[in-house]
Amino acid sequence: MSGESRSLGDLFSRWGGRKGPAAEPEGAAGGDEAAHPTKALPPFLKGLAASEGPVLIDLGPVVGSNVTFFGEQLGCRLRVEDVIADIERHARSGATADFPGFLETRLQQAEGSVDGILCWDVFDYLDRPAAQALAASLVRMLRPGGLLLGFFSNAEPREQVYTKYVVVDEAHLKYRQYPASAPRQRGLLNRDIIKLFEGLTVSESFLMKNNVREFLFRK
Repeated sequence: MSGESRSLGDLFSRWGGRKGPAAEPEGAAGGDEAAHPTKALPPFLKGLAASEGPVLIDLGPVVGSNVTFFGEQLGCRLRVEDVIADIERHARSGATADFPGFLETRLQQAEGSVDGILCWDVFDYLDRPAAQALAASLVRMLRPGGLLLGFFSNAEPREQVYTKYVVVDEAHLKYRQYPASAPRQRGLLNRDIIKLFEGLTVSESFLMKNNVREFLFRK
């Protein structure tokens, strides 16, 4: 990510089949253009489809085609809260020690007001205190029956990159990587991931061939 990226975090849009992508973060994204299977996204979509006009939170980074996809699939109200941009900003400024406190009040949605949350791989870049602070906020925001989708890497940290997960269709994603100032943390054990989201239950979990663990939680 080059310079200060623009977030759509303050844009709360109603979608009901309306077309037209939102802006993507500044800076070119490259990397893997192959379509990778996802097993947790289909049940996530199916679960949200049962709600009329569900409220969906995306923790970023912003991908315009994803905004369009979820709007057309679910007729949802989508808000992008670009926590990845927050991670990058704190890493660049050297203020990582302050990040857990920042995350405690970062998300202002009312308790039980959100139907679905897309975490992608945000938690791969958080140390334990920051991860606990963010997870507590997400659990608070979810309504009973709400769903949370998260990806967690099994691989050892290597190059410092973020990944934009671009939805191709209900069962496939493209991975687009771009430089990161924040290092990827050592992967969490499954039991630590489950403990992190206390108050939620694991609805589905999958270990993919690329060493990504997909978790679908339900409140």
